[in-house]
Amino acid sequence: MKTQSTTLLVIGGGPGGYVAAIRAGQLGIPTVLVECGALGGTCLNIGCIPSKALIHAADEFEKARHYADGSALGIHVEAPRIDIAQTVRWKDAIVARLTGGVGALLRKRGVQVVQGWATLVDGKTVDVVTAQGEPLRIQCEHLLLATGSLPVELPFMPFGGTVISSTEALAPSELPRRLVVVGAGYIGLEMGIAYRKLGAEVAVVEALPRVLPAYDDEELTRPVLGSLKRLGVVLHLGCTVQGLDPAGAVRVRSASADEFALPADKVLVAVGRRPRTEGFGLESLRLDLAGRAVRVDDQCRTSMRNVWAIGDIAGEPMLAHRAMAQGELVAEVIAGHKRHFAPAAIPAICFTDPEVVTVGLSPDQAQAAGIECTVASFPFSANGRAMTIESNDGFVRVVARRDNHLIVGWQAVGRAVSELSTAFSQSIEMGARLEDIAGTIHAHPTLGEAVQEAALRALGQALHI
Repeated sequence: MKTQSTTLLVIGGGPGGYVAAIRAGQLGIPTVLVECGALGGTCLNIGCIPSKALIHAADEFEKARHYADGSALGIHVEAPRIDIAQTVRWKDAIVARLTGGVGALLRKRGVQVVQGWATLVDGKTVDVVTAQGEPLRIQCEHLLLATGSLPVELPFMPFGGTVISSTEALAPSELPRRLVVVGAGYIGLEMGIAYRKLGAEVAVVEALPRVLPAYDDEELTRPVLGSLKRLGVVLHLGCTVQGLDPAGAVRVRSASADEFALPADKVLVAVGRRPRTEGFGLESLRLDLAGRAVRVDDQCRTSMRNVWAIGDIAGEPMLAHRAMAQGELVAEVIAGHKRHFAPAAIPAICFTDPEVVTVGLSPDQAQAAGIECTVASFPFSANGRAMTIESNDGFVRVVARRDNHLIVGWQAVGRAVSELSTAFSQSIEMGARLEDIAGTIHAHPTLGEAVQEAALRALGQALHI
């Protein structure tokens, strides 16, 4: 067996792992990154990027179909059709370009990338079976675990055949006529809406009585519920899946214990993700766990000296941008910088139709924390830019302390509100007050004006409502 040594060994080339490796390279830390698949991990290859590409294609196709039926804009087109194989090729080309870019960045910073499957021997030794089938032992001073997560599988309805995960949903060889989605969280709804816009009949089954159950905020999710109904997505809320019947239909039990079957050509199971902690010898380290995740402190240190964990393996929130920030932090701590992972807020976005953004505390969360707050919303129905892009639904909402007007939270729902998330996060991170936002000149006409107007309204100075 060949052996080599390095200062930092990163297991996993997803957003957290490759950012950690790039930053370590910038800081002059000898670094090796081991990845069993394509660089970029779940997010770049089978998650964030390809899903947004498919969502965009679905939006454009639905828009074309809308124009085929006539439009207030005066646009008329012939009945459109979609070549899903070409759509997938276009999506794959974007992914290939980005993964190639990650590889180039790693090479630029002197990071050695080893393609292969890693197995932990101890906290300083890892055995790798390379893509060429050759055994390699790597010894390190610092071990960084960035192995990501996996989709949760239902034991009575495992993946395979007609039952698919988001991975298969993002690379369809053909569009199913009938799709049943199990789970009304952000993954299930993003994919369900996209497939509905592409022409499939879509039914969603959710055990809880509302969509986006992680968002206990009816005002925020109501526009999404309205959009699902307008699109013709059939919702079965408060219902549980029992499995498949012999004909391949999905057996569902309602809250009243009635059972019925939903015919399906494909069944997308989207009931969550779990940290990837199995299959690479993690148990040999005997690290402290927090549920299924590896427990870390505010520097991403595990319970074993010089063993670190970032991203999904370190638990919620399972967000690529959190993993990236943690990866950068770990590299800097190893380099001797004084850093702690203590963000004031981490944005979360649902790329549904309409989009949903949350940053910081909701009104209910602020109240539960004992913070007396002022809450104000500004509707997009009063925003000129929203009207010109035919998007009047939704709003921007601000949550601020009543005593000193310090902003502690933002929420928004509407078309393209994901692009407002940076302004939301920055205002909280910098300790902005309502007066800071209200007194900042916002460009007109933009959706961002709703951010200023929400702050003005919270101060009792609303101008356009």
